Amino acid sequence: MVWSGTWVAERLGVELVGDEQLTELLGLALRRNPKRAHLLVSNVLGKHVPQSPSVVHDHGLTLGRRVRDLLGADEAGRAVVLGYAETATGLGHCVADGLGLAPYLHSTRRPVEGVARAGGFEESHSHATSHLLLPEDPELLAGDGPLVLVDDEFSTGNTVMNTIRDLHERHPRKRYVVVALVDMRSPADLGRLEDFARDIGARVDLVTAAAGTVRLPQGVLEKGRELVARHESAVPDRPAHGTVTRVALDWPHGLPDGGRHGFTPAHRARLEHALPAMAARLAGALPAGARRVLVLGSEELMYAPLRLARELERCQAAEVRYSTTTRSPVLAVDDPGYAIRTRIVFPAHDDPADGPGERYAYNVADAGFDAVVAVVDSAADTPALHAPGGLLDRLAAHTPHVLLAVVPSYVPAPPHDPERPAMLSEPLRGPAFSSYAPDEVGWLLQDLSDVTLEAPTEEREEAIQSGGAHYAESLPVEYQPSAQYQKLFHAALDASAARLARAVGVVTETVLTERSPRPVLVSLARAGTPVGVLMRRWAKHRHGLDLPHYAVSIVRGRGIDANALRYLAHHHNPSDVVFVDGWTGKGAITRELAEAIRRFEEAEGVTGFDPEIAVLADPGSCVRTYGTREDFLIPSACLNSTVSGLISRTVLRADLVGPHDYHGAKFYRELAAADVSVPFLDAVSACFAEVEEAVDAQVKDLLSADRTPTWEGWAAVERISEEYGIHDVNLVKPGVGETTRVLLRRVPWKILARSGAGADLEHVRLLAEQRGVPVEEVDGLPYTCVGLIHPQYTRGATGADGRAVAV
Repeated sequence: MVWSGTWVAERLGVELVGDEQLTELLGLALRRNPKRAHLLVSNVLGKHVPQSPSVVHDHGLTLGRRVRDLLGADEAGRAVVLGYAETATGLGHCVADGLGLAPYLHSTRRPVEGVARAGGFEESHSHATSHLLLPEDPELLAGDGPLVLVDDEFSTGNTVMNTIRDLHERHPRKRYVVVALVDMRSPADLGRLEDFARDIGARVDLVTAAAGTVRLPQGVLEKGRELVARHESAVPDRPAHGTVTRVALDWPHGLPDGGRHGFTPAHRARLEHALPAMAARLAGALPAGARRVLVLGSEELMYAPLRLARELERCQAAEVRYSTTTRSPVLAVDDPGYAIRTRIVFPAHDDPADGPGERYAYNVADAGFDAVVAVVDSAADTPALHAPGGLLDRLAAHTPHVLLAVVPSYVPAPPHDPERPAMLSEPLRGPAFSSYAPDEVGWLLQDLSDVTLEAPTEEREEAIQSGGAHYAESLPVEYQPSAQYQKLFHAALDASAARLARAVGVVTETVLTERSPRPVLVSLARAGTPVGVLMRRWAKHRHGLDLPHYAVSIVRGRGIDANALRYLAHHHNPSDVVFVDGWTGKGAITRELAEAIRRFEEAEGVTGFDPEIAVLADPGSCVRTYGTREDFLIPSACLNSTVSGLISRTVLRADLVGPHDYHGAKFYRELAAADVSVPFLDAVSACFAEVEEAVDAQVKDLLSADRTPTWEGWAAVERISEEYGIHDVNLVKPGVGETTRVLLRRVPWKILARSGAGADLEHVRLLAEQRGVPVEEVDGLPYTCVGLIHPQYTRGATGADGRAVAV
C-alpha cells in the first residue's frame, strides 16, 4: 500500500525518519500556513482522517495507562490532565480515561462570558495561536500533584514550555508529564526540555507512541507555497441531494459536553452510563442497510462524538468511522500517496471570537459514506449551520443521509448564582484516604485525620444519653482486637465466605434486574462500604460492568449528608443511585434515609432518588432488596476500621463541618499492620465463580416472591424495650451486626441470645466475656441475638434504673 506521505516527500524533499511505526501513524500534507509548510497528518487522532473510533480511543487509553504506570497509583490518583485545542482535545480525554481517576481540562479558543481565566499561552506554529484555560473549579490547576500535558505531536516543545512556565509561576509543582502520539523533535531541540526542567526545578517526563524527526530541505517554505499555489483549486459546489434529520440524543442534564471547563471521573462515569442509550437512538435513526457511517465531530468537540461513535460501532453492523471538522487550512490532492484527498469547505457556525472564517472537513467527500452523523454542541447549532452552503448542506451533497445530533453546551453558572451551591470537592480515594484501591470507592467525606475526636467509651455514652452530645460528634477509641479475637475473625471468614458471596451475588443481581442496568452504588459509610465494593466486584466479574461506587455519611437524627446528595445529583441521574448498607437491624436507618431524601428533594427541587436500601442481610424485614433475610455473622461486623479501609465512623460536628462541607471521617493509617480490609474482600470475591449457579436459582425464586417488608424487627424491638424496662428503642440493637457494634463502641448492659444459636455468636460471647457483660438465652427471639445498651447510663450504673453503686 502506498504511504500517504509519498506525494509530499517526493515533491518537497521532506524525509520522515525514526521508528518503524511512524509511517503507520502519520502521513504528510501541505498547509496553507506561512509558518510551516508541511502538516503531519495523524491516522489515529480522528481529526483529518476518518478512522475506526476504537482505534482512536485505544491509542489514547494506552498512553494514559503508560502514564499511570510511570507515576504509580498514588501519584496517578493526584494527577490532572490538560489537553490542547483543537486537535488534542479528544486525545487528552482518552489519556485521562487511561489514567482512570484524573480530572481533565482542555484549552480552548472560545471565550465564555462569566468564566475567569486560569491561564493562557501561545502555540508558535499554529495558524490560530491563543489558548485559554477556563476551568469551572478555580482550584483544578492549583494542586501540587502531577500535571499531564497532552498534544498530538511534540515538535519544538515551545507550546508545552509556554504552558508549564505560565502555570508553574502560579502554582509550582514537582512533576510534569508530556504526552504525545509522536515525538518529532529535531536534533537541535532534543535537549531543550531537560534544560527547561532544570531551570524550573521540576521533573518533566515524556511519553509517546513513537519517535522520529522530519528532515526539511533548504527553502522548504518557498517550495511549499509554490506547490500549494500550483495545486490549489476551488472546490466545486455540488447540489445537496441528501436528507438532513435531527436526532435527539437525550444527553444527561448538567453533564459537560467535554473538558473545556473540566471533566471529572464522576462525569466520565455518568457518560459511560448514558452512552448505550444515546448510541441506540443514533442507530435507530440510521437508514436501513447502511454499510459505512461517519460520525463527524466539530472542532474542539472531539470526545463526545468519539465516544458516541465507539458505542455505535459496538451496537450495530455497519462500518463506523470517526473524524472532526477543523479550522486548519490544508491543501487537498486526490492522490493515494497524499494524506488529504478531499476537502469540504463551509463557513464557521459557532460565532467564533476571532470573527467569521472558513472551516473544513477532510477526506469526507467521495468517501462512500451511506450516512454522516454530524455532532455539534448547541452553541454551534446556529442558522449558519443550516444555511445553504453551511456544513449540513455541504455534507448532504456527498452523502444521501445526514443526521444532526446536538450536545448541550455546558456553561458554568456564575459564582453568585443563588440556585447553585458552591462546587463540591471530588471524592477522596485510596491510598491517600483509605486502604482500598482508588477505583473501588470514592468517599464523599472530608478528611479529619489530624483532628483528635476519640473519647473513652464511658464518657461518650454518658454524654449521649444525657443529651449533652450526639453520638456523631465524637469517635470511640478504636477497638484493638486480641490475638484470640483475630483468630475468631479469620475462622468466621473461612466458614462464611461462600455464604457471603451468595448474598452479594443475589443482592447485586436483584439491583441490576429491578433498579438499573448500570446503577450508581452509594454505600452508607462505613458498614455499607465493604458491601458496596463487593457488589461492584460482582458486577465486574459476572457482567463486565465498571460501576461507580461512592460512600456517604448518614447520621441517625440528623439525616444523610445533603452535600453528598448534591454531588450525586450533579454528576449522575438520581434514579440510577442505589443506596447500599451491610444489614438491617430494626430499620431505623431505612426510615431515616427515606425522610432525609424527602426533605432534600423538597428543598432542592431534585427528584428521582429512591430511598430503598439494598442490603446484604435483612433480618428485620425492613427492605425489598437484600441478599438474605437470615441473621448470620457477617465477618466485616466483627471489626471496626480494620475491615473498612481503615476509615472511622463518620463525624458531624458544627465546628468541623460547615454548610458546604461533607461530613467528616478519619483515616487510621497507623493501624495498617492490623488491616484486613482487602483480604476480607478478596476472600469473598474468590468464591464468586463457585456460587454463580446457586445465585441464579435464588434470584429467580426471589424475584417472583412477595418481599414486602413486614417490619417484624421493629415490632420485636419495641416489645423488648418495654419488657426490659428500657423504654427507648434506640438502646435496643437487634441482630448479630448491631450487637457486635454495641460491644465494640457503646456501654453494653446485656446480650440476648436465641436459644441454640451456634457459631455465629462465638465472637459475641468472646467480646461479652472480655467486657463482663452477661449473655441471656431467650426462646423465640426473632434475631440470633440482640444487644442492649446500658439505659440511662452514668458511670457505675448497674441496672435499668441507671442508679450508680455506692463505693
